Amino acid sequence: QVEEDAVSLWNWTVTKHMGSVVNDEQRAQLRFVACRLVCLCQGNDPSEGSIRRQILMSMKTGKSWIDIGKADLADGFLEIAMSSIEKLYAKLLKGSNGEADIREHKADVEKNLFKVLSYQAESVLAQGDFQKAAMCVQRCKDMLVKLPKETCYLSILCYNFGVETYERKRYEQSSFWLSQSYDIGKMDTKYAVGKEMQAKVLRLLATVYFEWDCSLYLDKALKAINLAIQENLHPAGFFLKVKILLKSGASDEDITSAVAEFLHHEMSLDFCLNTAKLLLEHGRESVAFDFLKSVPERFESSPDLGKITLFHIEFLLQNKRDLLAKQKVEETIIGHYTGKQLLPEDLNRLHIILWDKAAKHYEAKCYSEALHWYNYSASFYTLGQIDQNLAKLQRNMASCYLHLKQVDKAKEAVKEAERCDPNSIFTKFSVYKIAVMENDTEKAEEAIIEMGKLAEKPSQHEGKLSVDKNTGTNLLSLAAQIALENEQQMVAVKALEYLSEHLQDYHQLFAALKCLLRLVLSRVKAENEEKRDEDVNSMLTYLTLAHKKLAESFTEEEFARDMGILEAHWFRKMAWNLAIQFRDCPEKMRDFFLLSFKLSQFCPADKAVLMAQKTCLLVVVAVDLELGRQATPFEQTELLTQALQHLQACKEIWKVLKLTGEFAKDPTDTLLLLYEFEARSKLNDPTLHNFMESVWEQPQTEVKTLEIIASLAMESPAQYPVLCKKALKSALNLHRKQTVVDAVKFSKCLHSLINLSLPTGLTDLDACVLHEVWDYFEDALSVVSSTDAYPEMEILWLMTRAWNTGIFHYTIGKYKEAEQWCGLGMRFLNHLGSLKKSYE
Repeated sequence: QVEEDAVSLWNWTVTKHMGSVVNDEQRAQLRFVACRLVCLCQGNDPSEGSIRRQILMSMKTGKSWIDIGKADLADGFLEIAMSSIEKLYAKLLKGSNGEADIREHKADVEKNLFKVLSYQAESVLAQGDFQKAAMCVQRCKDMLVKLPKETCYLSILCYNFGVETYERKRYEQSSFWLSQSYDIGKMDTKYAVGKEMQAKVLRLLATVYFEWDCSLYLDKALKAINLAIQENLHPAGFFLKVKILLKSGASDEDITSAVAEFLHHEMSLDFCLNTAKLLLEHGRESVAFDFLKSVPERFESSPDLGKITLFHIEFLLQNKRDLLAKQKVEETIIGHYTGKQLLPEDLNRLHIILWDKAAKHYEAKCYSEALHWYNYSASFYTLGQIDQNLAKLQRNMASCYLHLKQVDKAKEAVKEAERCDPNSIFTKFSVYKIAVMENDTEKAEEAIIEMGKLAEKPSQHEGKLSVDKNTGTNLLSLAAQIALENEQQMVAVKALEYLSEHLQDYHQLFAALKCLLRLVLSRVKAENEEKRDEDVNSMLTYLTLAHKKLAESFTEEEFARDMGILEAHWFRKMAWNLAIQFRDCPEKMRDFFLLSFKLSQFCPADKAVLMAQKTCLLVVVAVDLELGRQATPFEQTELLTQALQHLQACKEIWKVLKLTGEFAKDPTDTLLLLYEFEARSKLNDPTLHNFMESVWEQPQTEVKTLEIIASLAMESPAQYPVLCKKALKSALNLHRKQTVVDAVKFSKCLHSLINLSLPTGLTDLDACVLHEVWDYFEDALSVVSSTDAYPEMEILWLMTRAWNTGIFHYTIGKYKEAEQWCGLGMRFLNHLGSLKKSYE
């Protein structure tokens, strides 16, 4: 039955993996369990089918561990597979009839043996045992004579080993594996990997020698790359050969000869340009430019000749030859208007080069130089031309003018941008920046509103400028930042508030709310109390809006649920942090924690979130109870009822949370008990006594908890002397059970219990009550007699209460009782210290 179940588990794992129900690691674990069970069920004489199954399962399990990077776990299973193969072979030999059968059986098991050896090679290499891996591969290599179809597999396996060791910079090992791969690939032409793969292996082998020590292994690197070129003409082979020669410090003549080989083969213009770039990077300018001179001859009919011009300009810029680059750009501008126009894609590329150079100057705060390069780009546009890129160019130029404090020129550039692209959010942003610089609050707010509208419905042509979904949000956040930098915080806050109310795009909306929270929080500490309260209320409003919008977003398919969860996490954490920050204001702290809890309900209920929810609700209940103690009766009822609702939610969360692990030292159970008791007792809940029944039955209730229950039972408006007395009795029993009684705590508990049972000013003493109280005094005497730690004032109090009870009996003529109680009091007299003489 176990074996059947194990096989079923194995088959289930296979089917579920196909449907992506289980991941690779889970699949390995399931295979591990199924395989182990099958092995345990193996008898002394398993059938051929059982052995074959065990071989398959052991191999597959071992391979699964290897594939997820836990090769050490694979070894045992591969050993089992190897042992099972031997068993299978022995069993097959035993039942064979003649030499033909033996050959067939041997061929049968060799296929599995080959696989196991290859997996063992993978495993031990992953664990760093190169020698053992090489031995395994050599055995596989020896078997290829009988298994020629595996040639390709083994060759690629060695190539993969070569790649892995190369990536770890183990060049000697990598060269070994790649050489093995190449040699194996030549063993059987019918089942070989093919010339392209062989060339790929050789190129990597050449790279290994090149990176290992080019000066030492130059000949080997060149030999490998020349072989690769013979196997398969590939640009990468030629390119690598040039790299090797350059690295080795070969002469210009040798490199020129190597580059000349390109001209005999069909190579793309891009490849030629990359080769020229490589030569230039290694300081072989004469070779590079000679080569470039020959390139146009080969591509003179190609419309891509402009790429050579671009390459020349880029090279000059990269080598900081800006004056020569400017000359070349100016020549290109002249050529553009004299019949030597660049192709549109080349012209676009040139614009990118010019803008990139301008942007670098802009970042370096060299705004005049940035304008120079932007003007080059502007020179390619005709007067009155309408183009979105021209609008972007004008906006960039406006930014430079603004930094140079040339506001009038900036306005002209923005006006030109509005002409080309009036409905662009970027253009409105430029208008906004100028308004802020000129302290024109009204115009700035108008621009923000227009940006908000454009952010809600991005215009179609924005997509052509590669504007992503977050651009609107980023610009609005940047707008707020610019306003703040110019000491116009209200512009920023009002703009973001407008956006948070009107944006329909949830990404932008949540980003706006985040900005608002950060902005308002940053100024709270520096404000007076009145303004601070106003801003705290604003933050509560923002978080409440975030909760509302999250609830909406989770019902709409177009907003990714994962994104919604991320946003919920951000806002719940912000609410949590704000609650901590405003812990000196209990009501605000409660409101933030409550919002944090509500926001967390949009997050997956993992352990961390459940813990946070539990903490939020516990704090909320604690604050409700604290506020209830100081509130009017009506408000108190409302707060306590609210606390009970939150308690119920907290209890449900706690139930789930306790299933996730051990919480031995967690005080939550105690807090829930105390909070619920306080709320129910002060609400005069008729179910309170039933609720407490389960508490009395719990043996693990602590003394401190019972004492707090006793205190709460008599805290106005609660009035439950019976419950108070029961709690104190339970506490006293626990005190008695201690190995060493804590006399101070015991005395306080006993004091409360006697006070409750024998109130001061009592005129009618019940005999049962007196008997019970007498026992308490006797308990006290027992503890007092056994320790010197009992507080003297408590002993004095006990003596006085007993004496006065006796005097009371004396006044009503109960002399026997009076004698007993007065005598009881005198028994305490002997235990007084410094006060004894005063009372003798």
